Amino acid sequence: MAARKGKKLVIVESPAKAKTINKILGKDYQVAASVGHIIDLPKSRLGVDIENGYQPHYTIIRGKNKVIQELRKAAEAAEQVLLATDPDREGEAIAYHIADSIKKVNPNILRIEFNEITKPAVLKALENPRQIDMHRVNAQQARRVMDRIVGYMVSPVLWKTIYRGLSAGRVQSVALRLICEREAEIEAFTPVEYWTIDAQLETPAGETFTARLYRIGDQTLDPDRFRIASEVEARQHKARLEKETFRVADIKKEKLHRKPPAPFITSTLQQEASRRFRMSTARIMVIAQQLYEGIDLGPRGNVGLITYMRTDSTRISQEAQQRVRQYIAESYGGAYLPEKPTVYRSKKGAQDAHEAIRPTYIEPDFEPRKIRSYLTEEQFKIYDLIWKRFVASQMKPAEVEKTTVEVQAGEYHFRATGEVVLFRGFLQVYQPDSEPSETSGDGEKTPEDIPRQIQVGDVLTLLDLILNQRFTKPPARYTESTLVKTLDKLGIGRPSTYAQIISTLFQRKYVEKQDRALVPTELGKTVNDLLIRHFPNIFNVKFTAEMENELDKIENRKATYKETLDGFYFPFKETLDRVTGQIDEIRSGLQEDSSEICDKCGRPMVIRWGRNGRFLACSGYPECKNTRPLEEPEEAPVSDETCEKCGSPLVVKRGRYGVFLACSRYPDCKFTKPLSTGVSCPEPECPGTLVQRQSRRGKVFYSCSEYPKCEFALWNPPVAQACPDCGFPLLEKKNTRRDGEFLQCPKCKHKFKMEALTTENVE
Repeated sequence: MAARKGKKLVIVESPAKAKTINKILGKDYQVAASVGHIIDLPKSRLGVDIENGYQPHYTIIRGKNKVIQELRKAAEAAEQVLLATDPDREGEAIAYHIADSIKKVNPNILRIEFNEITKPAVLKALENPRQIDMHRVNAQQARRVMDRIVGYMVSPVLWKTIYRGLSAGRVQSVALRLICEREAEIEAFTPVEYWTIDAQLETPAGETFTARLYRIGDQTLDPDRFRIASEVEARQHKARLEKETFRVADIKKEKLHRKPPAPFITSTLQQEASRRFRMSTARIMVIAQQLYEGIDLGPRGNVGLITYMRTDSTRISQEAQQRVRQYIAESYGGAYLPEKPTVYRSKKGAQDAHEAIRPTYIEPDFEPRKIRSYLTEEQFKIYDLIWKRFVASQMKPAEVEKTTVEVQAGEYHFRATGEVVLFRGFLQVYQPDSEPSETSGDGEKTPEDIPRQIQVGDVLTLLDLILNQRFTKPPARYTESTLVKTLDKLGIGRPSTYAQIISTLFQRKYVEKQDRALVPTELGKTVNDLLIRHFPNIFNVKFTAEMENELDKIENRKATYKETLDGFYFPFKETLDRVTGQIDEIRSGLQEDSSEICDKCGRPMVIRWGRNGRFLACSGYPECKNTRPLEEPEEAPVSDETCEKCGSPLVVKRGRYGVFLACSRYPDCKFTKPLSTGVSCPEPECPGTLVQRQSRRGKVFYSCSEYPKCEFALWNPPVAQACPDCGFPLLEKKNTRRDGEFLQCPKCKHKFKMEALTTENVE
């Protein structure tokens, strides 16, 4: 075959990524985008031939025929095709599917991979092309097939017992289980009363400080074991203490080295950004993707600002270490630079395929403040966080002197602690955000200033004894941040899946937010109870984590595709067959008795589930089909937003113009605002979210919170799920007599059945 002439063709997923790479490669290359996946399993059927080795039956995604034709045309004219999709399993699978679609017109196809979109990284990748890794492709395909089997075979159990349209995802359902089990712990928790005693003391030199009672005799105070249990008891201790002499028994000073945190991986970025900025994990990943693919920096053109954001490794390249060390020395001085680069170990089980998340250019011209004018507010926040965390990770530890003063008054022992920062080290750049405790009890004191002239043996003057009533607290509800941390710790899912797991729980209405906390809805509790009761071996933490390890084995050539799926499918099918034979029994078990009587036939009414929630139905169904709404007392649900005037929580209320947010301190504070859907505005560079409003004629619609700067609007509820066909960031939910309830893309207008999307396990 004669050698082909022409440009080399580089294929990526995203147009934004294509634009950035095209700027790097220049005129000898053509860069094209597949706009994500080009093929997928069919929406209307299982699409997996289980009897033939779990062979998937892929179909071209609607709207992608034109993309494939354009890629084939470009490939036919190209000297060589280089597939530069994302450097992970999903990217490998996309590369394989593209190669399979174009190999007839040009078989000269290779795969290139880079962790950052910079000129050195891209050019190095071009020098080291390789064949597509079929082990990675098979690992991704096994995940996809496994999720399809669970979604298409278990979801119908929910349809037949609760109502049609629900979904049971393999990983999503385990996350729901964690949230429901935490809620059950909270509901079962009984608060225990205990009292703390703080002594306000004065030294001979006239300096004052506060110490807390922590031991009486040889028994240490602890709410769960030994405590001051009542006000009467607390006052008895106070009376005794007022007669005692307070003396400094001991002073301990110790120097502590506080090490900087490791650079971000996907889970820690989501945790930290969620805590600091109150962003959803889905939004965090959208912004990180934008920073990775490239931002228009004016004269510089499109520049990729961070490395690949889906990673579980804290490893960084030697070149990046050298660059950041040079930056630290020049910007902060040699005192802040360790003798040797700091190396961080990745957690056990990490795939370690990519570097940690870091800035691509570690130099003054790319400092966040220098390029802020080119970034949206959200992009700046995430970029600034990644920059500071990475720079701090290679700086010296902070040095702190901790002082502990022990004060004795008879059999009573008090303690005060204080800290002084001797050397700021990495704190000069990055201040770690404190994480809320998930333990019970709240009696901890924060460090305070300790008197400088205090000495052992000093007799102290008692100024006051402060008694405080406290109660032990239940475990804290999960937030998006703490749920990601738990999923990561337990080995459930992978970095690329956490945000979508949480988004799916919201979309299915299994979980809602209350003041940032994730709270299971009644529907979520019902679904969870059914799944863990009848599929205990499938929807549990241990099984799900083990399956992640099995998928890793496929990639690492330690297991085959069929072996792994056999190990999953046969026990699963056995359980499914047993449950399928108990459908009527399960459905009856979900019904609740009520005191209501059917006004048509006189038989008792029962409480059942439907698409719009619980309702009353005649127990004589199907002979009597009488139903009526279930009247339940409604409390204004608390949102995760706070009042912009007084800082109080906002609650969801319904008025003559529809649903809105209002201050919980009404009528003292009359602040109101539109109800946010939590769905980000799809317009490029717009930081707004879509909020619910009402037209002059009373019709509900959804528009951008940045109006009038942004005029994007929809008449139907938005759903935070990208269009499978054209990639538009959201869909809208519609309901017509002819088609029933379905989703439609506002851009390409393609329709999708609710069942087709809900049965997919989007991890």
